[in-house]
Amino acid sequence: MDSENFGLMLWGYGLVGLVYGLFLLRLIWAGTLLPPLALSAISLVFAVFCSAVWGGLEAGFLLTSHLEYEWLGRLVDWGRYAGWLGFMVVLCRPNQTEDLPSSIAALPLVTILLMLGSLAMQVQAGMRPAVEADSSNLLLLSSMAMSVLALVWLEQVYRNVTEDSRWNVKPLCLGLAGTFLFDLYLYSQAVLFNKLDPDALSIRGFVHGLMMPLLLLSTLRRKDWVAKIRISQRAAFHSATLFAAGIYLLFISGVGYYVRYFGGEWGRALQLGLIFSALVVLMILALSGSVRAKFKVFVGKHFFRYRYDYREEWLRFTQTLSSSDVPQEMGQKVIRGLADMLESPGGGLWLKGAGESAFRQAARWNLAKTDAEEGDDSPFCRFLVKSRWVVNLAEFRSFPQRYGDLVLPPWLHDIPHAWLVVPLIVGDNMIGFVLLASARTNFDVNWEVNDLLKTASRQAASFLSQMQATEALLEVRKFDAFNKMSAFVVHDLKNIVTQLSLMMKNAKRLHDNPEFQQDMLMTVENSLDRMRQLMLQLREGATPPGVAVGVDLFSIVQRISAVAAGRGRHLEVEVVQRVVTRGHEERLERIIGHVVQNAFDATESSGQVWLKLDRVSGQACIEVRDTGQGMSEEFVRERLFKPFQTTKKAGMGIGAYESFQYVQELGGRILVDSELSKGTRVSIFLPLFDVQQGSDLREKEEV
Repeated sequence: MDSENFGLMLWGYGLVGLVYGLFLLRLIWAGTLLPPLALSAISLVFAVFCSAVWGGLEAGFLLTSHLEYEWLGRLVDWGRYAGWLGFMVVLCRPNQTEDLPSSIAALPLVTILLMLGSLAMQVQAGMRPAVEADSSNLLLLSSMAMSVLALVWLEQVYRNVTEDSRWNVKPLCLGLAGTFLFDLYLYSQAVLFNKLDPDALSIRGFVHGLMMPLLLLSTLRRKDWVAKIRISQRAAFHSATLFAAGIYLLFISGVGYYVRYFGGEWGRALQLGLIFSALVVLMILALSGSVRAKFKVFVGKHFFRYRYDYREEWLRFTQTLSSSDVPQEMGQKVIRGLADMLESPGGGLWLKGAGESAFRQAARWNLAKTDAEEGDDSPFCRFLVKSRWVVNLAEFRSFPQRYGDLVLPPWLHDIPHAWLVVPLIVGDNMIGFVLLASARTNFDVNWEVNDLLKTASRQAASFLSQMQATEALLEVRKFDAFNKMSAFVVHDLKNIVTQLSLMMKNAKRLHDNPEFQQDMLMTVENSLDRMRQLMLQLREGATPPGVAVGVDLFSIVQRISAVAAGRGRHLEVEVVQRVVTRGHEERLERIIGHVVQNAFDATESSGQVWLKLDRVSGQACIEVRDTGQGMSEEFVRERLFKPFQTTKKAGMGIGAYESFQYVQELGGRILVDSELSKGTRVSIFLPLFDVQQGSDLREKEEV
């Protein structure tokens, strides 16, 4: 060993002895060994004590080269593993009156046998140094096996600790995982290459010493972190899988050793080929859905009284259904959620559309597409609604008498691997059913499976029913929006009809007047343009065509005043300041004209109507006042700007609502001040659109 590695090893093992010695004193000072003594406390103190002694013995061997120190160091290293393994076993069984769960009941026996075998080899190697060289490979193999077994127990502890204790036990698990994983790497490489890696061996002490603060952190947290472990089926499945993988790797390592030993010149090449092939086989088995399904069924059948962990299944199924809010994906989510419970590789969903009387395939997953329909009044559907059973097609073919008068539809026989039919029922109505394909493994559909499927199908039916109700509500909202838009259009058409009616009334006595004829042609042309725009608005949506631009309100006021004069009414106009706002000119003209027309309608011919245009507080202000009949405060507050609310006998109550909505869209506001029998004042405030005559890019002329 070179001097650099020697120094690293000496400092590393010295660090282990120091930090674990201080950790031991901390545990004793904290009262860990005070009565009543707990097995977990004894195991923890023993493991920490062995770790401190192991570091001191290894450092002593490096300084003195006495073989007794090395042999004692191996024994204490074995004791260190025994302490940690015992500590983790106790965590899974908090007191002596409770038995370990059946899923890991065999692990203690395997642990004891492995530890005793390793101890026997360590003692034999120390008492008979001559045979140590012959048994070195077995010693390395047993050390690697202890690392694998320790990781299995550690995984079992972390996965099964209660949620409130996981925060406390996490640093401990991380610290132990670091030490065990490093030892697994060290000894597995030594088994493969028949010697320890000197570089990895030189830093082993540092790695173990640096893991101690994580162990200390767990003890500094709550004192009740050593909580009772709740064994779940999923954790048992993972633990059993990890254990089986560890045994498999140990077996391959042993076979690889003998292949290399008896393989002669090709021994090393054969060993590498065997190990690579074994890893590929392990990866294939791990990724195989059929193998995973069979192993999961085996664990649930032989280690648990009930097949399912209902909490885990329910949470997973709910997560599957709620993982997407796209209606088109909901059907496939229902299929996959039900299929995953039974290790089924595919399925299909049959639903009934609105107004339809037959169920059709609405979604599928790994199932052939079919155009088959099943009437909602067929014997098959009536049986599903009446019994609410999960129909096992394999059982029906073998024992049809169990299903009474059930008659399967012909199309169901043509679907390959059809297995289970799960009805989706909400209340007393069946909204559809799910057909699942045969499971990847032999699956016994007993009462527990039927109950779980019935419960899950009710939740899936609720999700689908809610989705259908949401789609129906969206359709209703679309029609509501169209009806609202139609009401606006009808209101505008009413104004056009009124204008044309007035023109026809005047035509009887002024048809020979050239000026009237010219005005009539302009009115008809304007009405046609308005109606074309209304047709375009109905076809393209509620927003009128065109882009919002700067609108000169003075021009609009002039046109409205001229229209009023043509109808025989006088509008007193006061323009304090010409202002420009942003919007659609025709729509703004319609809104202001509507307010003015309402003022005329509410005012007798002897009354007065005023329109004032000004700039107020940085906004364009159009103020319309009249001396008409006015409105009550309650009407203004509760009904004025609501659709289909009006005080006119022939009105529709749309104009004020449309005006209010559009002004708000532009960022403005409407204020109404009215009093019965005294008149009304409507103030429309709109944002200004400042038109700049010059360019900011032009430099100012020098004076």
